[in-house]
Parts: sequence; C-alpha cells; structure tokens
Amino acid sequence: MIRKMGIRWNLRRRMADRDMFQTTDLVPLLAERGVNLSREQVFRLVTQPPQRLSMDTLAALCDILECTPNDLIEVEAVGASLRKVAGEGQASAPRAHRTQIRRPRESLCHARRRCQPRCLRTR
Repeated sequence: MIRKMGIRWNLRRRMADRDMFQTTDLVPLLAERGVNLSREQVFRLVTQPPQRLSMDTLAALCDILECTPNDLIEVEAVGASLRKVAGEGQASAPRAHRTQIRRPRESLCHARRRCQPRCLRTR
C-alpha cells in the first residue's frame, strides 16, 4: 500500500492572527533572532510550503508568532491509500505509425520556366 503524505503550511494564517499581513514584517524580526533572510526568501517562506527548513528558522518563527511547530506545520494524507496490483491500471504503450516524408513540389513557374519578376527564386 502506498500512502502519500503532505504538509499544510500555516505560516500566513499565524501571521494574520498576529496582525502581520505583509511578508516584509518578518524580515527585521527574524534578523533580531539571528536569522538573516532576504525579502524574496521570506516571501517564498510565507507564500509556499518550504521543502527544507532550518531548525533556527523554525525556532525563530515560533518565537515571533508565539506558537509551536505543530501550529505551523500540519501533516496530512494527500490522497487515499492506494494498493498497487501488477498489471492493473497500466496504460498500453502508444501505437506507433509509419511516417512518410515527401519532397516539396516545385512551384509551377519554375517547372515551366516562366518565372514572374516578383518571384524570389532564381531561374
């Protein structure tokens, strides 16, 4: 059985509870606690769940927002449990078909050697 797990990142909600609605509000507060992040890094930290998070940053966020790590991070099952069975649910390979390559036809004016003055090809 495969059970896919995910996280719910509640930093923005916890900031709103403390009347902090701009991501730049966190930059000086984090710097006071020894965590130096750029405005762009803080923006990404607030707006999307982080793939990696240092313990220093997590501790600083918990101190600023007066919460616990469990308040910021909620672990949840993303989808229902799946049981994989051999041969079940496999899509067949796409069917191959033969491709024909054709040479372009010459324009009528060149075939009959009657090029018009505005024709771009040489005779």
